[in-house]
Amino acid sequence: MEHESTPTPEGNREDFQDLDAQSSNESTASSDSPRPYRSSSFHSSSWLDLVEDLDFTPLDKLTMFDVLGNLALPQRLEKINKSLNLKKHREKVKAEYTKQKERVIKRKDQELDKLRAKYTKALDELIVRWNDTAAVSAREKISFVVGVSNVFITGFLAGGYPDWMHVWYSLQLIYFMPLRYYTYHKRGYHYFLADLCYFVNVLLFLSIWVFPNSRRLFISTYCLSYGNNAWAIAMWRNSLVFHSLDKVTSLFIHIMPPLVLHCLVHQLDPVYQAVRFPAISRVKGVEQYGLGDMILYATIPYATWQISYHFMITVRRAAQIKAGRPTSFTWLRRSYAKTWIGKFVLMLPESLQEFAFMMIQYCYALLTMSPCTIWFYSKGTSAIFITCLGLWSVYNGATYYIDVFGKRFQKELEELKKEVAKWQNTPDGKAPAAPGGTATEDIPTEKLGSAVSTTTESMYVGSKREDGGEVRERHITRTTTMPVS
Repeated sequence: MEHESTPTPEGNREDFQDLDAQSSNESTASSDSPRPYRSSSFHSSSWLDLVEDLDFTPLDKLTMFDVLGNLALPQRLEKINKSLNLKKHREKVKAEYTKQKERVIKRKDQELDKLRAKYTKALDELIVRWNDTAAVSAREKISFVVGVSNVFITGFLAGGYPDWMHVWYSLQLIYFMPLRYYTYHKRGYHYFLADLCYFVNVLLFLSIWVFPNSRRLFISTYCLSYGNNAWAIAMWRNSLVFHSLDKVTSLFIHIMPPLVLHCLVHQLDPVYQAVRFPAISRVKGVEQYGLGDMILYATIPYATWQISYHFMITVRRAAQIKAGRPTSFTWLRRSYAKTWIGKFVLMLPESLQEFAFMMIQYCYALLTMSPCTIWFYSKGTSAIFITCLGLWSVYNGATYYIDVFGKRFQKELEELKKEVAKWQNTPDGKAPAAPGGTATEDIPTEKLGSAVSTTTESMYVGSKREDGGEVRERHITRTTTMPVS
């Protein structure tokens, strides 16, 4: 049996010297070469920096205090983990900021393009409207001159040369009717051309040039001219507005037939009247028709027109009327909806409203034709009646110029103020922000006039960071003011 040798103090000292030499060699080698790591997860630079920051103490220099200090390793690891999370959060915030910045820049360019297109379109529309306004102004000036001249010529012929009044009327009728048809058809109002007033003008033209010997045609024309046609100046509010060709034409259609008939009945020389218009001479001087005969003869052409209008317009064009095409019935129903007669018609079933309207219109025709015998046999009362019609149209024209035209001009000014206020300063003295914070520095000034750019900065203080600092976000809003030049 072999016995183990007992160690001597000299042997122990030699062993400790060998251990010291070995540890010193190892420390020298570790200082010359990088430290090896067992786990591949520690190859990232961040972990290397953190491990180096731990500053491990060599074993030969370990003390009791170092052992006790290592007990705080979990706290140190938690601090390292928080540092890593904070770094990741910083990188995430930075990436999100870059993404949001690119999105804002892209949206800014899109809004700027929209704003450019909007103002370019507005400028083009303004130029077109300006040119159209200039053309309309020239046309209105011509209409004003023609309207005033028409009044002077008509008055001159009615007072000095009444035997030429029917010629002057016929020339104007040939001029105005094609224009009225073209303008109304273009605007979708051509169903109004089937109204009674145009029918009366056709009857008068036929009575003058085609059937001057027809007493019944003359009586029908006279009653309808002094009846519905003349009183329509009040109902339809015909006005003497010289600059409007449309209003001048409407007034001509309603006031000229009774004026021409007044000249033919009361102003012509009896000899010339008996030769040129024998029907007028016989009715006035020989046959002496009464009110009943006049209304009876006038009812026949009126009924013919009413039945034709109902089937040709109301029935055959029902789909177009229902789609919004205006007629005299729809206009009267809308205009007089708040009156007692309008409420009465509207309270009826829809199938009976048209019939009720026709009956009311016929009663109105009988009422307006009742004084026709007075106008026919009395020159003075006929002149007073026509004068009242002229003054009524002048009053309607004054109302149009002062009320309607003035309110329209005021409305245009208000719309212009709203358009300017939309792009000018707000009540707090700052310009309203464009959509998406859009700036307009790149818009040409010759397109938009002047552009004033303002910048507003706001600071938002968020939660505190781990190191005691604060997370701050800075918002910059760019706003523009663009007055319309």
